[in-house]
Amino acid sequence: MKTRLFASLAVGAAVVLGTTGCNLIAPQATTIEYSASDGVNVPESGPLQVRTALIVADEEGTAGNFVAAIVNDTNQSQTLRLEVGEGGSTVRASVNVPASSTVSLGDLTNKVKPLALEGFEGAPGSTVPVYFQSGDAEGALVQVPVLDGALEYLAPLAPTPTPTSTLIPATPSSTPSPTPSS
Repeated sequence: MKTRLFASLAVGAAVVLGTTGCNLIAPQATTIEYSASDGVNVPESGPLQVRTALIVADEEGTAGNFVAAIVNDTNQSQTLRLEVGEGGSTVRASVNVPASSTVSLGDLTNKVKPLALEGFEGAPGSTVPVYFQSGDAEGALVQVPVLDGALEYLAPLAPTPTPTSTLIPATPSSTPSPTPSS
């Protein structure tokens, strides 16, 4: 009788362990942090927190706008410094964020334009290395996605070509001048 009891307990323990054992060795997906949008979150950039960072470029990849939400939880104004690209095509920019506030670059409903990256080069569909640094922190190097304005919600964030003025020479009027009547 005792043998059957121990055997049934052993079988029950084996079934329980076999059906739940995966949880002991497999990571839970809900504990893995990830960026749930088109942009990326930047870990350890300093006292400023950078969320959903991305670059919206023109179709040729010769102009780009930086879009992100930058959170300052400190009681002092902070500056986020960016270095976009690598080698000879590095673009440097900075954003000042007031104390205890969030700056949402590209929030067109509140009339906040994205940060224009002068001299940017990066093809839509690629990623570019961007170094983020604020405060006394070392900063972080993150691969940031480059998108184009093909999607409806990104279209207003795409860089617009700089209008060029073309001078049209004035031509003499071909309208005859009035003649006095007698």
